[in-house]
Amino acid sequence: MADAIRAFDWSGTSIGGIDTWSPALKTIVEMAVHSKQAICLVWGADLNFIYNDTYARFLGVREMSALGQPFEQVWADVWDDIAPIVLDALSGNGSWFENMKLIMTRKGYEEETYWSFSYSPLYGMNGRVAGMINIATETTDAVVDRQALSESVAEAQRKLELQACLDAQHRVIQREMAHRIKNMLSMTMAVVSQSLRHAQSLDEAGRTISHRIAALSNAQDLLVSTREATTDVRTIIHQTLNPYQTSDDRIHLTGPDIAIQAQQALGLALAIHELATNAVKYGALSSDAGTVEVSWKLDDNQLELIWVEQGGPPAVQPTRGGFGSRLLSRIVPSYFHGEAHQSYEASGFRYAVSGKISEEVMLASETNTNERS
Repeated sequence: MADAIRAFDWSGTSIGGIDTWSPALKTIVEMAVHSKQAICLVWGADLNFIYNDTYARFLGVREMSALGQPFEQVWADVWDDIAPIVLDALSGNGSWFENMKLIMTRKGYEEETYWSFSYSPLYGMNGRVAGMINIATETTDAVVDRQALSESVAEAQRKLELQACLDAQHRVIQREMAHRIKNMLSMTMAVVSQSLRHAQSLDEAGRTISHRIAALSNAQDLLVSTREATTDVRTIIHQTLNPYQTSDDRIHLTGPDIAIQAQQALGLALAIHELATNAVKYGALSSDAGTVEVSWKLDDNQLELIWVEQGGPPAVQPTRGGFGSRLLSRIVPSYFHGEAHQSYEASGFRYAVSGKISEEVMLASETNTNERS
């Protein structure tokens, strides 16, 4: 740039011809043109622009006409951003900025650029501020790379957190599946063992086992079909009684939406299946006029379910208690930490079971009820 500066006609600028330049200005220009650091300076009333070869790379297409022009004209596209800094330097105050963002047009289009630079006042021979020097480094590539790296790290962190969440969910699912399978196998073994023990023949045992396991399977299907750890009392009862429901609507269900735990749902399904099977064989559903009323309610965290048969033959207490009786009186209540009662009356059979559901499940039931109301 030394040759270009010497060849430029400075006489038409506020600086004046080179032969009129002060020793201070000549020294500063000489230092700038020989520096490998990007440097520009402005001098005179119009802040005429002088720069070195390294700084020229920052100018883009404007470099062809920038030399000697007013600084505001050279950097018109970013003047609103840098004008306060320039004025501060001309007031005698130096400044330093790191990675300052400037939207500029250097190659015919707008681009986001970043700069680390200083503006410092320059003094004339009279001791007054006569101009300003700018030492600059473009940091666009470094800032963009750092932003990209930061985004990559953030994305990697999000993926790691997501993977950790998925792994945790997978472990929960594995534990839940192991728990459910264990419960299902235990209940299946009990059904098979007790049915064989109390059956009159292998054929009877086979039919009983088949029906009871089918009831278990239906309840398990319902539990698997939902992603929740609970299921609804009405849904369990309705699905279990569906094979016994006829067009004349002889089975009536009454009760609110109440969520119960998976193990309780399996026990309840077995109980309802047992009650329905007995009603078809010996009770209200064995006659055309018989009906069954199934009702349930939740008081505090106590669930109470009542099965009432009417219109059928009088209920007669069996002389020999089998697995069905044990299931209804002892096994099912144990899932609810409660108790059960069976009544054999002339009007029909009556069964009641009551017990606790957990506080968490009770809250879920209340939430579901409120959402539907």
